[in-house]
Amino acid sequence: MKKYNYIASARRTFKIESDAIKSLSKQLDTNFTSLCDQVRFNDGKFIIMGVGKSGHIGQKISATLSSTGTGSIFIHPTEAAHGDMGLIDKNDIVLLISNSGETDEIINIIPSLKRLSFKIASLTSNKKSTIARSSDIPIIINSEKEACPLNLAPTSSTTSALAFGDALAIALLESKGFTKTDFASSHPAGKLGKKLITQVQHIMHKGKDIPSVGQNTLLSKALIEITEKNLGITLIKNKSKVIGIFTDGDLRRCLNEKIDINKTKIRDVMTKKFKKIDFNTLAIDAAELMEKNKIFTLVVMKGDKNVGIISMHDLIQARII
Repeated sequence: MKKYNYIASARRTFKIESDAIKSLSKQLDTNFTSLCDQVRFNDGKFIIMGVGKSGHIGQKISATLSSTGTGSIFIHPTEAAHGDMGLIDKNDIVLLISNSGETDEIINIIPSLKRLSFKIASLTSNKKSTIARSSDIPIIINSEKEACPLNLAPTSSTTSALAFGDALAIALLESKGFTKTDFASSHPAGKLGKKLITQVQHIMHKGKDIPSVGQNTLLSKALIEITEKNLGITLIKNKSKVIGIFTDGDLRRCLNEKIDINKTKIRDVMTKKFKKIDFNTLAIDAAELMEKNKIFTLVVMKGDKNVGIISMHDLIQARII
């Protein structure tokens, strides 16, 4: 049996679908601007509807919109006809997705949508279709051909609709000045959210967990403090002021120089210039500072006062890196 060239087939699909996406920018008109303005300045919900593959694409578009600052929900047209129409009110904008523009399940509820919603927008490939002609804001995007060699299975058309949804979400995001902080508020439990909201103060060691010794402490006793607190570092203080640090790396240097740990005071071998970070700094920024300077701990400050220590291990445990 002749071996089929799957890679060639995949590349052909990529080429057809990428060409379809490239053509989208030329197909957008002022109706896209109208839709963006209506959604951006509207007080109601942005509801997406679609059936079959268009329904799956609609759900993804709705999810992307919601996660980027545009409140949106997906309602299946069949469910709408059996009670979910009650979710729609006079301030809502509805986007109907149908490649042909002749999806019966959608056409059957258009009279109710006109009565209940504020505006109806549509995404179809045919400006003369029933759904496009019934819309306040008809948007037409047309893929020249499906990637399916039978030109039947929705492929290029659904890829184009998905790309359109991303373009809509990003256009709205940029127009509203959506920030990292805004994004984090919608993703508090995810890894991206953690990176954007977790501050150094949330995961640092503080209070009695901070290793510290006085400046006149013998090196041998300072090593005991480092071992007990298990952070690979100790702070050296003159009264309440941190004047230096001593790390595992400093210890290796002392051993190489054959320094007597039972006679040497910590102030004589400490590192006087060390990296600090403010307690309000994002933990991901602490990680970048450590990586840039090839260090594993940072002294955490609140103004002129030391309030903690953060280590690379803390960042890994918190799943920041």
